[in-house]
Amino acid sequence: MKKQLFRIEKGIIMKSRNIIAILRGVRPSEVIQIGNVLVAAGINVIEVPLNSPKPFDSITKLKTELGDSAKIGAGTVLTVEDVSKLKDAGGELVVSPNCDIDVIKATKVAGMKSYPGVFTPTECFAALRAGADGLKFFPGTLIGPAGLKAMKAVLPVETLTYVVGGADASNFAEWANIGVTGFGIGSALYKAGMAPEEIAKKAAEICQAYDEAMT
Repeated sequence: MKKQLFRIEKGIIMKSRNIIAILRGVRPSEVIQIGNVLVAAGINVIEVPLNSPKPFDSITKLKTELGDSAKIGAGTVLTVEDVSKLKDAGGELVVSPNCDIDVIKATKVAGMKSYPGVFTPTECFAALRAGADGLKFFPGTLIGPAGLKAMKAVLPVETLTYVVGGADASNFAEWANIGVTGFGIGSALYKAGMAPEEIAKKAAEICQAYDEAMT
């Protein structure tokens, strides 16, 4: 049986899900409303990719608005300089599409969580040695459940594994069967310009599918 995780918010026990919402293309003018929609639906880890418009402004706004009710970070973090800017913006986690040892080490020095992108066992072990808190398996469509299962067999049992690029409500169960920790969800949840009402609907569907597959 899979373990259910819970968090306490304002005295209320709430289910905690290992889902990272990827808001690629989000604008500062809309990010607060979207953030509130996601937290209300039950998704409380939010990533703003740095190739979005004014991403650090969006990150600061999200953290100011949501406070301790959500973890806010950046995706597509490619340089040590961006790690420093993210820390100044109030970010708490760094997600990258690649395994850059300097970025991982700078993230840990800054006191933030590190989730580098990996594709091979060599990258997995290099990232863990550098201090990564979890591994982002990207793109998931190319690795597939069978490929990740083979890599998990040699990784430390406590390794946190997240699938990004190919995971959605239709296939959570396939990934859950091999014991993944969680998922990063991008276009299946949010696309630039999407209305908050549509995001809320998609978030609810994703949370329901996650709960059915992972608990």
